[in-house]
Amino acid sequence: MKLPPPFMLVTAAVVLLALFAVLPRSEADFEIPDAGDRDRAIGDTTKLPPALRKAFTDDGSSGAIAEPGAGDWLANHPEPGQTFAEFMRVRRNRPDETRNRIYLQPIGLFPEGFAPSLNKLRDYTKAFFQMEVRFTPPIPLAELPAKNRLNGRKLQLLTTDILALLRRSLPDDAYCMLAITMTDLYPDEKWNYVFGQASLRHRVGVFSFARHDPAFFDGRRPPGWRNLMLARSCKVLAHETGHMFGIRHCIYFDCTMNGSNNLAESDSQSMHLCPSCLRKLHSSIGFDVVKRYGALGAFYAEHELDKDAEWVTGRISAIRGGD
Repeated sequence: MKLPPPFMLVTAAVVLLALFAVLPRSEADFEIPDAGDRDRAIGDTTKLPPALRKAFTDDGSSGAIAEPGAGDWLANHPEPGQTFAEFMRVRRNRPDETRNRIYLQPIGLFPEGFAPSLNKLRDYTKAFFQMEVRFTPPIPLAELPAKNRLNGRKLQLLTTDILALLRRSLPDDAYCMLAITMTDLYPDEKWNYVFGQASLRHRVGVFSFARHDPAFFDGRRPPGWRNLMLARSCKVLAHETGHMFGIRHCIYFDCTMNGSNNLAESDSQSMHLCPSCLRKLHSSIGFDVVKRYGALGAFYAEHELDKDAEWVTGRISAIRGGD
């Protein structure tokens, strides 16, 4: 079966996201950015209020990005990165008084106990982006106007048909609309599969959580798999929605906007935005950084994501320190 082509396809403002592909190392091997590079990625913060300066400071809480292994994203896709200054120079979508809500469009079933809770995904998205999040009515697979196929014994949906549907049904008050599904996806007959696809210009995207279920591959679910699947699903939802704000893959810190080539790599990466990517998101939305961390911390604590709850508590303490 043919594997995805060895690149991230970026054409006509359409992005194919989060592919699995083990490819040979590029001749231009990735070099770990140093402290100076990370500071330049954040940009000058001297004129910001004290709380924002602390929130956007490289104090070691995010950590430098790890050296990629042979099968990891940056070993096979050496990207130039995106500093805050570069982000600000690019024409991009941002919420306004009219288009200020994130819509989630469920496709197919999310069976209780065997899929991430839709309400939990909504709550996490609201906490992460500090924006109102609404559902549109679920679309049963039988009523979905999209081509499908069997890949082995796995049903797959054609992403381009779903994106066309989302463009036609985008609510007037939507900043973006994101279809989510427990069914596997493919973008073209020549491709094996894809985790998601988004049209940044049209503010629509679709991604699947199917491969985040350990049972997808061998039918077995280890102890604690529900929390693992929730964390994976929240992470990919935040990552792909972050792209909708014009945030490219982060190459500077351990960050939820890091690219990944496989589940092991993704699992090892942070749930959190680094100082540079947090500053990018803040520039588009203008949230209270402490309030945002408080909402995320409450979510992590409620769902026994203790490591992440502890990390957020440390960030709040650091930002408030000396006030």
